[in-house]
Amino acid sequence: MNYEDLFSEAVACEKELSDALRLQQKQYKSLCKNLEKGDLKSALKDLTPIEAQCKNFDESLSKTRSLIEGFDGRAYMENGDFIAQMLEYCKKIGVDAVGEGVAYEMFPYKVRLDLENLDVVIDRRKVQCFRPQSLVDDIKTSQDKLLKAAFNAVNFADEMADAYDLALLRQSKGKPYAHDAYCSLLSIYKFLTPMRRFRKDYDQKSFAFDLARLYSSEVKCASDGRVYDLGPGRDVKNSIRILDADGNEQLFAVIKFYK
Repeated sequence: MNYEDLFSEAVACEKELSDALRLQQKQYKSLCKNLEKGDLKSALKDLTPIEAQCKNFDESLSKTRSLIEGFDGRAYMENGDFIAQMLEYCKKIGVDAVGEGVAYEMFPYKVRLDLENLDVVIDRRKVQCFRPQSLVDDIKTSQDKLLKAAFNAVNFADEMADAYDLALLRQSKGKPYAHDAYCSLLSIYKFLTPMRRFRKDYDQKSFAFDLARLYSSEVKCASDGRVYDLGPGRDVKNSIRILDADGNEQLFAVIKFYK
């Protein structure tokens, strides 16, 4: 199965519907004008083409309904055709997609198929979409929008350094501690967004995206001269996946700032 086959036929039906509506509207205006003038003979003549176009419209409408009702969306998603065509289109337009089964990541977005409800879930947002091309285009548009957003690597490095210092202090619980130890990136994120409502405006995918931009930038230290070092962690679940400037996958879980 391929949604593009349905879409091609539906576009032809859409044109038939559009043409019928356009001709109906044209003849309807003539009908109204003749009724206003009291020209009933011409008004009766106007009704004939309107009735013909109504018949054409009904036929095109029935054809469109049959196309939509004849498309087995459940089979399309469950048999893997949707995923296969989604990944093929990702490759075609250069959207990085990794995953398996029904769960994938298109950095920095997580995409999952809800086979029970036949929905696509982007992060936590449900979307009704049976067209893989439309889904991937929307993801690509969102990625491009993020890339165009203003970003100051120096400011972000400084904010990370401040949050890092606070995180280490909290972890020490009043005991002596190394000021250049590795610290969890997720802990850093929590200090950057101390209130829950802040995390709605700046979620983890936005944090991961900024982390990727910092990593790919020429800024390698905070304003106080401390160099940052990103490292992997033992628990992959707590790692943050980013793409570097060359589009290569990097997994980071911890960071430290040191002189």
